[in-house]
Amino acid sequence: MSMYTRFSSEVASAGLPAAPDSVEVVTSVQIASLPEPAQRYLHFMRVVGRPQDWSIRLGFTGRFRTKPKQAWMKCEAWQYDSRVSVARIFHIHIRFAGLLPVIGRDTYVGGQGHMLIRLLDLFTIADGTGEEYDTGELVTYLNDAVLVAPSMLLVPEVSWLSVDASSFDLRLTDRGRAVTARITVDQDGAPTDFSTTDRFCYDPDEPAKLLRARWTTPIAGWEVVDGRPLPTGAQAVWHLPRGPFAYADFRLIPGSLVFNVPPGS
Repeated sequence: MSMYTRFSSEVASAGLPAAPDSVEVVTSVQIASLPEPAQRYLHFMRVVGRPQDWSIRLGFTGRFRTKPKQAWMKCEAWQYDSRVSVARIFHIHIRFAGLLPVIGRDTYVGGQGHMLIRLLDLFTIADGTGEEYDTGELVTYLNDAVLVAPSMLLVPEVSWLSVDASSFDLRLTDRGRAVTARITVDQDGAPTDFSTTDRFCYDPDEPAKLLRARWTTPIAGWEVVDGRPLPTGAQAVWHLPRGPFAYADFRLIPGSLVFNVPPGS
């Protein structure tokens, strides 16, 4: 199967709700009590006056690597996020050493995170579950919403917390688990970075060791597409004891982003 067909099939079979019972339009009154930088951010993202988003589906192209000194490898990725029952399904296809296809899946469904990496989609390289993956996948869902669909976060499960004039914190709780991230914005409210310590990575020097580390996604810039501001590109960076390690560099596939679609669409 093609990557997109495989991805779509797994999203459709994940047992996610088809749609919310109702959708409200976001108003200025609804966000008036939030920290000022958060209000500035939501206005920049053109959230006010739109119906609240409840799902996104999108594709990326870019490059990926697993070690700081490793050569970059081309990749393609697709993902689906839903706030109806907080969920994230992410597939990435990488040509390892330019030859062998590696398929990676990161998911958060039913309160459980799971990472599965398979060579040729036949031979398992890594298969991770447990508290670290539950927490890491949930905060990555938070990152997805911040960068693409922030109205998905205007729900009781998300707290918007004051920090200073250029940043605010978000705290998301799902099924008794809480994650936190700091969002930094410029004077217009455009996000410039997302930072959290609620993610875990394999130590490049000790691959069997899973460690907690600060994770950031600096944003290259913003452009308006179909009336919505979208990132022109973003990196994913681990901040390890030996220094920062940028391991992913993504750009949206033009025309791939769709809002408010059922998982079986």
